[in-house]
Formats: sequence, structure tokens, C-alpha cells
Amino acid sequence: MSARLIDPSLIAARRDRLRHALLGAPFDTVLTLSGANFDYATGYRSVSATVHGISPLAALVRADELLVVGPVSDSAPGFDQGLVEGDFLAYGRFYFESDGGRAEASRLVEQNADYGSAIAAAVLRLGLGSARIGLDERACPAPLRAQLAELLPGVEFVDASDWLAGVRAVKLPGEVDLLERSARIVESAIIAGIEAAGVGVTEAEIAAVVSSRMVAENAEPRFVVVTSGPRSALADAYATGRALERGDLLRFDVGGMYEGYWSDLGRTAVVGEPTARQTAYYDAILAGEDAQFALAAPGVPAEELFDRAIQVVESTGGPAPYRRQHCGHGIGLEVYEAPIVRPSSPTLLEAGMTFCFETPYYELGWGGMMVEDTLVVTDHGIRLLTDRARGLTVIPA
Repeated sequence: MSARLIDPSLIAARRDRLRHALLGAPFDTVLTLSGANFDYATGYRSVSATVHGISPLAALVRADELLVVGPVSDSAPGFDQGLVEGDFLAYGRFYFESDGGRAEASRLVEQNADYGSAIAAAVLRLGLGSARIGLDERACPAPLRAQLAELLPGVEFVDASDWLAGVRAVKLPGEVDLLERSARIVESAIIAGIEAAGVGVTEAEIAAVVSSRMVAENAEPRFVVVTSGPRSALADAYATGRALERGDLLRFDVGGMYEGYWSDLGRTAVVGEPTARQTAYYDAILAGEDAQFALAAPGVPAEELFDRAIQVVESTGGPAPYRRQHCGHGIGLEVYEAPIVRPSSPTLLEAGMTFCFETPYYELGWGGMMVEDTLVVTDHGIRLLTDRARGLTVIPA
């Protein structure tokens, strides 16, 4: 898979949106810590953050300045992707040798002792030792929070987690384009998996087709759930060597990333002609998702979408009670973003928000099925970013 870097104009547009939002925030500087928030502010995606599961970087953003904190190991790749060398404050020990001279990355070893010390140095460099700073609190471990309080006793840190989520919730047109591309790649990959399926073909073989198709389109497979027969009820489970049999439900739940933007799509097929129950239940969950599409528009609370999905599934021949913890979620630089489509989510939809709506059903011992699609809220409703193979696909047996 070839590397792809995000369009610099989109990076600039995201940063401009962040800075514009600061004008109405209860702070004039924000400290981003999570991988997604750091990416939004800087455009840099760290491989080490992916490998280790936590972001080792931070960005201090204000109206006209951006300082980046990161380990020495992220300095050279960061500079290669557009981070400014003079605005990078490093910590830790890593060695880049330089051919013919001393590169900036080779001079950063032990510039600061650790992550917290480097963040404090960035704050002080901007003269913010007695300022109020918005903090990416949910991504700030307790030991780091305590260290920052000790190193920066004059700083008032304000929880900016919800604020950051709100800034990112409404997507720029360029973000929607990348989300659509990411979703369409997965949609095509699942269709290829369905076309490869048949009696005797294993879950793992189908998953390999899905994954290879994604990689061929420059997407990164992140989860490829392909489960069949009774295993289709297992929600998030790895594909196995189980071979498909006549009458099996075959459930796909697949997610990946394209230029940093997530996809998350669900589809269902059946090997041979479906039973009356399989048809009735699938028709009902599809109707539940379609009902959300019809209702969704600016100003509609997320919780109303949930209620509508449940009511329609139950009233159109589906399982009753139909029990779900949610029927959708925002998507972007993270696979689950605010708002979540659940009973406790009064957040109003806005034009530019992107979602995955979903209505899965899992019954242990019988099977599972799902339909999940990606969409963007428009001024007057929604636009689907995925729309193929949404029915219960019949695989010849």
C-alpha cells in the first residue's frame, strides 16, 4: 500500500476552523493530546501512536501560533509531513544520523526529559504561565495531569474535551470527500467478499478478499468482521476457518482508514434462499435504518433517531422487543465520534455532521444480521455516502 498524505489545504482549513472556534471559547489557547485531535490541528499522523495505542504528541494552538510536542522519534517523519522544525519541542532519546551535516532531528535528543516537561516548556515559551488553557482532558492520564499542575502552577486548565468534539463534529467539505472515499472502498470490498462467498468457502478466505481489496485501494483495514451461521451473532469477532453452509447468514462489519478518515460499514448475505424469519427480520432492520434516513435533518435530536429506529423495527415484523444501546454514531478521524444516536443524546443534528446509522440484531444460537451505512447531514436532510448491497443478498447455493 502506498503512503498518501492529506491535502495541505485541508490541514489549513481544519486549523482555521479550530482557531475561529477559539474566538468564542472560554480560553484562547487549547492543548490537544489525543491522536485524532492532534491530527486535526496539525495534519500529522504518528505511526508510534498507532503501534502503542496512545498518542505521544501534543499541539498547543492559539490564534496565530502552533507549537508541537513529541518524542524525538517523531521529529524527522513529522518534518517530512510538514511540521515546522523550529516549532517542535522534543523529549526523550532517539538517534537520527545525518549525512553531510547536523539535521535538526539529530540535535533534539534529550531536549526535554519527558512528555510533561516538554508540554510545560511549550506553554512557557508562549508566555502562558498564568493563562487559562483548554485541555484535552479525556486524553490526559492522571499522572500527566498531576505533572502539569506541578510544573505550571499558575495555569488554569479547563476541560475542553466536549469543545474539541464539537469543533470536529461538523465536517469540512474536504473531510466529507475523504469519508465518502473511505466508505466507498469498504463498500466495494464487502461486495467483493460476497461475490467470493459460497458453500465450502471459509470466513477467513472471505475476510482475506475484503482486506486485499481495501489495501489495493490505499485504505488501511482496521477491523474485518466476517462471521457466518451461528457465529454471525457474535458481534465483534474474528473470522475463522468455518466453512459456509447452505442456509447460513453471512454478516460483515468492516472498518478501515483512508488518509486518516474512518469507514464503518455493515452488510448481510444468506447462502441460498432465505427463510421466512430471515427475510422478515432483515426487512425490519432495513426499514428501521431507512426510517432514520427519512427523519434525519438539521435540528433533529439524536435521541429521536434512536426512538424511531426501535419503533419501526418492532412494528414491521422484526424482533420485539428490539434492544439496542445505540443505532448510530458520528464518524471522522475516529470511528466513534459525537454525537451517538442513543436515548441519552439530545444533541441536535447540524448540516455537515457525518454519521454511521446502524440497526444490527444478534441472537445467539440463531445468527446475526446488520445494515450500517455512512451519511452526511445536509441543509434539508441527508446524503448517503454508501448505498449499494443494502438488501439481504442471496448467495447461490
